Parts: sequence; structure tokens; C-alpha cells
Amino acid sequence: MPQYIGAITLLVRDYDEAIAFYTDKLGFELIENTDLGHGKRWVVVAPPQSSSARLLLAQAATEEQVRQVGNQAGGRVFLFLHTDDFARDYTLYRERGVQFLEEPRHESYGSVAVFEDCYGNKWDLLEQRIAS
Repeated sequence: MPQYIGAITLLVRDYDEAIAFYTDKLGFELIENTDLGHGKRWVVVAPPQSSSARLLLAQAATEEQVRQVGNQAGGRVFLFLHTDDFARDYTLYRERGVQFLEEPRHESYGSVAVFEDCYGNKWDLLEQRIAS
């Protein structure tokens, strides 16, 4: 079996707050939400019908972790959400209240716009141009 990245941990302030953002605003599916005891949960979300990496939502448990919520990439774009229809998803996300930090750009590699999740992590919404 080839190797692949199965999940990326994303520090969050609150499990339910994060689940609501990712499922209600971005339309992700809640893959798993298992109580591990002592206030910990195993919470996994992913875009619908996605076979790529998933997000493991991990509630910050220490002061150091709390300081990193929303800034896991030091202010850079942290995650890249690929789409097959940029205009559809950009419009839908704006209607759902997702905060975009810029107007859409059309670059040599495709259409892109940076948005923030509910904690301030920066994402690219990206429809890649198909090479001919």
C-alpha cells in the first residue's frame, strides 16, 4: 500500500464550535466524533466525498496550544481546499458568512482566493487550471 497523509491536526478552541464551522459553513462531513474521556474527543472532518487528507480537530489543552490556535502556520496560508468549481464554492461560502481576505485572483495555476476559518487560519480556495 502506498503512503499518504491521512489526517492533519488542527488546534481548535472548542470541538463543537469547530465542528459547526466546518460542517455548516464549508459543508464538510463529520467523519468521526468519539469521546475519549477526560474532555478529549477524536473529531475528524473532511470535504464531502473526499479521499484525500482529513482534518483531526484537536481542542487545545495547554497554554502553548491555546496560543497557537488560529496561527499554526505563522500567518501564512496553512491549508489548500481544492474545488472543481471555484465560482460555485466562492459564492456559497460568502453566502454562508465565510470571511475572504481578498477578491478572487486568476493566476497561471488557476483561480484562488484566501479565506479564514473561525480561528483565523488562512486557507486557499483553489481551482487548479488543467494543463494542456
